[in-house]
Amino acid sequence: MSGPRASGAFTALRTQLQGAATEFAGGPDALEGILLGMVDDVDRAVREPLEIFPVCHHSPASALAMARRLREKQPKVVYLELCEDMAPLLTELRNCRLPVAVQAFAGDIDGFPQEWAPLSVVAPITEASAEYQAIAYALDTPGVELVLVDRSSDHVFQWDDTARAEGTSAGAGEAPKSEEAALHGEAVGVEMGDLRPRFAELEEHLLRHGKVRHWSEWWHQYVEVPLGDGDHDTYRQVVFLIGSLFRRLAPGDGDRVRVDEDRERYMWTRMREHMVATGTDPEDCLYVCGAFHAASRVEEFGVDGRSDSFTISPRTATTWQYGLIPSSHAAIEAQFGLAPGSVSIAATQWQKSLKRTRVQPYRLEGQAGARTSRAKKALPAAAPAAPAPATDRLSGFLRQPPVLDGLDEAELLGWSVDIVRAARRNGYLASTADAVAVFETSILLAGMRDRAKPTPYDFQDAAVTCIEKDRVPGRRDVRRLVEIMMGGDRIGQVGYEALPPLARDVYGRLEPLGLKLQQRGVQRALLDIAGRPELAACSDVLWMLRRLLPAAAARPIMGERRLGERSVQESWDLALGTHQRALIELGYEGVSVEQVLEQRLRREAYGSRATTAGVLAAVEDALLYLRSGRLADELGTHALKVLSAERTVDGAPEVLRRARALLAYYRTSQPELPAWIESFVKTGYAHYCTLLPTAFRDEDATVGQVAAMLGFLFSMESLALSLGCDRTQLELAVAQSHPEDPSKTALLWAAQVQLGTLSRTELRGRCDALLDNPLVVPSYPRYLNGFVHALEPVPGLADVVVEAVSNAFGRLPDTVLLPWLPLLITTLRKGAADLAPLLIREAGRIFPGRLPVLDTWVPPWRQPQEDPFAVSRSRLTAAVPAPRGAALLAAHPAACDAVAELLGCEDGWQQHGTSALPGAGTALLAAHPAACDAVAELLGCEDGWTTEATGTAPAGPVLPNLHPATARALESLLASP
Repeated sequence: MSGPRASGAFTALRTQLQGAATEFAGGPDALEGILLGMVDDVDRAVREPLEIFPVCHHSPASALAMARRLREKQPKVVYLELCEDMAPLLTELRNCRLPVAVQAFAGDIDGFPQEWAPLSVVAPITEASAEYQAIAYALDTPGVELVLVDRSSDHVFQWDDTARAEGTSAGAGEAPKSEEAALHGEAVGVEMGDLRPRFAELEEHLLRHGKVRHWSEWWHQYVEVPLGDGDHDTYRQVVFLIGSLFRRLAPGDGDRVRVDEDRERYMWTRMREHMVATGTDPEDCLYVCGAFHAASRVEEFGVDGRSDSFTISPRTATTWQYGLIPSSHAAIEAQFGLAPGSVSIAATQWQKSLKRTRVQPYRLEGQAGARTSRAKKALPAAAPAAPAPATDRLSGFLRQPPVLDGLDEAELLGWSVDIVRAARRNGYLASTADAVAVFETSILLAGMRDRAKPTPYDFQDAAVTCIEKDRVPGRRDVRRLVEIMMGGDRIGQVGYEALPPLARDVYGRLEPLGLKLQQRGVQRALLDIAGRPELAACSDVLWMLRRLLPAAAARPIMGERRLGERSVQESWDLALGTHQRALIELGYEGVSVEQVLEQRLRREAYGSRATTAGVLAAVEDALLYLRSGRLADELGTHALKVLSAERTVDGAPEVLRRARALLAYYRTSQPELPAWIESFVKTGYAHYCTLLPTAFRDEDATVGQVAAMLGFLFSMESLALSLGCDRTQLELAVAQSHPEDPSKTALLWAAQVQLGTLSRTELRGRCDALLDNPLVVPSYPRYLNGFVHALEPVPGLADVVVEAVSNAFGRLPDTVLLPWLPLLITTLRKGAADLAPLLIREAGRIFPGRLPVLDTWVPPWRQPQEDPFAVSRSRLTAAVPAPRGAALLAAHPAACDAVAELLGCEDGWQQHGTSALPGAGTALLAAHPAACDAVAELLGCEDGWTTEATGTAPAGPVLPNLHPATARALESLLASP
């Protein structure tokens, strides 16, 4: 400690406290050390040449005392406990409507763990705060310098690793429950003037003996009200004493104590550096900080403190961006652990104090709602006055009885009437009798708590007791109605001039809509793109905002955007004013929404956790929103690398869906396919063929994933084969698959049918065998699940699946069918809900549409099957019938002659009845005898090709002019039963 340990100003108070400690503790002990140490802290802070002004965060008493002191002292330099890198942004406060928060944002971090990204630090500012009074005074008074001396935003995360882990400040309470409470997002709050006991037992003791429910009510009752009319010295010493008490009774949290002491060393180091560099007299300065830091005991404390014991670490390479975001009372309460409604009550108390004391507060020129005032004059250059000796104001304040304010019946009666009116509007059955009851109960509760005048918290408890019954009829309970009535949850707004370029660009591009988009609330936008083509640009911006902002910021009501489709009319619900924070934070990432969207698509595609489905989704978004073929080709090429590196089939369904959509889009919109999608089909065909046997056996791979793999292979097969892939690879993969799961087994059978290695007749036989086996019947729904999933790769099996389900319902008895019927329904609903429409459509085609026909209806699979060769055999053995259906050809022989000439046939049109040249129909066969020999070899005939010149007799009267061996083989085939 610098200077003498103590002064004589507080000798009497020390003597009294020492006697009290001896009496209550039975002798000198730790209690005496705490009490005397508190007096020493106050004495030390009061005697400091650089005036320290202790404040409490969002305290009307602190703001009132600050306004008084600034007009009295007129300091030339104001040192403020706020992140030093936020200083350039404070001038933009005049373009905003409070409350707002000063924000430091870092999306791309360097020097911190990547899982922390993005980093965000906010410092909320309200009108009823001492910090705002100091800022407004310094910015609007010529010749006054405002210096921020607290650690930078970068040091917030360097020093306090738990801040990011907790996602909030140390004093934060429960998670935000409303949209307004989440305006700060997951930002870390800077504790400007935080004053709350860190000793849980101490806080509980104060609340219990003060007969209050939470800390905000205790502070209002025992600090705000007594200090509201106090003088400057009394205010400082009382707040110094409270800060020292909370500091000396803080638990031994080593990390937090270390951070607090480093912050104090940082601030005093910065102030001394500034005074040395500018030659400023400490008497002309004012240091505004939290009372907790004002009672500091570090060696660097004071103008004469040590200067060589603390070294400020350099910042990391992280690039920080700064801006203003809207805040609200609820957001401040949620972030700093204050009671709900306490900031609104403080704002009301601030206005009442201004009217009672007639203190003129400071307010930034040009701010929304500010009165126009005359230009400020520069401060007169006056010699610094000698500081007045410190006097003991604590003794008188601690000994005086509490000030008993008289009951303001008019105010309390107005509250009672207003809350009944608000309750009736929100569905409560409240009446005049309830207003009287609230009035009387408020007085009763205040008397039970030793208060002459009911506080807003007493009135709130009385309203809940008298009005709220067994249920809440609306979405607001009585406690929330009181909070709204006492001032409401004021929500700030950042002005247009203070917005980043991206936000202003968005508002400018959406100006043709003719809406006031900066206002809060939901607005309906109607876009007739066909009638007003200029609105197409607005539609593009809205769809990009839909992709980048929260869902409620821009919600389409009518219209959609798909690959290859554009809406001619759209309808939107826009709430950009409500989600202004999200729009502002987009401005930290780029200067236009197109740039931000492209950066995000690249991060999603090239991230360490990127999947093939995710990269294809980025390709689709690049085409949908940016119409950038260059970016789509780049991301699509990267999808090949991601697909080759994957060893699981988790994303196969999404890959199949997006690959099909992209392939259909390119086929319909471009003359040829891009090179990347051709390579993707080739790579995907080989990749899934390789993984197919493993996926059939893998228990973690679901039947839907395996079905998606087969769907990719079968639907892309024609394109893959045209690009050089080998179908044998797929056949070998299916042959090597040996699943044990019933659903995958059914899926394998479907694949074999598609490849031709299993006929439909054999598949039906296997299904019948399953129903005949009583051991397999309980698992039959799982087979059906596999068959339904098989409709994805083999949609032509829909009739077989309908047959399998119908046979189960027709053959199984109720004792067997009813137990597994729920399993069948849940299995199909869970795993194949999107394929059910195809199955239902096929069933509607097969089953009769009228109820009377059902009695005589015979399923197609039970009808007798005709011999497929019967018609062919009859046509070959019968005599040549008379020509039928050739009347049109005979009437126009020139057309047939032209086609014959194109095909290289020299014979002209022959009229019916004229004899053709012998052997005219075998000219093609005679010209290519090798083909006939190959067919004969396949049919098992050893005779080679012979012509009429060899003297070989024709093979038979049925097939003249053919190869003899071919004719004999066909005759034997047709003659077989």
